[in-house]
Amino acid sequence: MVKSKGWNWKIVKDEKEEFWKTPSVESYYLLNRWREQNKKDFLDLGCGLGRHSILFGKNKFDVCCFDISKEAIDRTKEWAKEENLEFDYKVGDMLKLPYNDEQFDCIYCKNVISHTDTEGMKKIIKELDRVMKHGCECYITLLSKDTWGFKQDSWPLIDENTRLKMQEGPEYKVPHFYVDYNLIKELFKDFKIINIHQEIEYIEKQNSVLESYHYHILIQKY
Repeated sequence: MVKSKGWNWKIVKDEKEEFWKTPSVESYYLLNRWREQNKKDFLDLGCGLGRHSILFGKNKFDVCCFDISKEAIDRTKEWAKEENLEFDYKVGDMLKLPYNDEQFDCIYCKNVISHTDTEGMKKIIKELDRVMKHGCECYITLLSKDTWGFKQDSWPLIDENTRLKMQEGPEYKVPHFYVDYNLIKELFKDFKIINIHQEIEYIEKQNSVLESYHYHILIQKY
């Protein structure tokens, strides 16, 4: 199993910081969905700079911010202080979450748990199961094997589903785990799968267009 490695958030600033402080589109849907279900205990797993922690905190959820990066947690704390919001903060490894059994009733992890290998992914899913209350919903994004990154032969293959990203940037040398539909069904066979859909993002780079595919998955603990 590869060693967990977080983003280098120190190089994310200016325009890039503004992007990472803007909540994702689906977070507004989840906010309303979970508010209507009277969910309260929210885990922002891999909180980054806090864009979803702040969104849910402003809407009266009890927010726990978790990230492997102390830099990310410190910057989330600073932003939350400016917004007069109080959260629980923890720095740690998603392979062993520092939370009690059945602590949360909603969990959001966008572009986070893909940063491991196959063995690590199985451990993370077990940890998610452990900290989820019965009826808890968890929204997860995973990289698709259809995306350009999985086809980069110059990126070392760690196992049949995982490559080490060798592109310069905040994810340099961070492992990336890729899935297809059948693998998703196998990984989450012990949960109720509410929804699976795949999205394509078109990235323009050096007079070419890269297609980045992500699966968006909503699961519920029985």
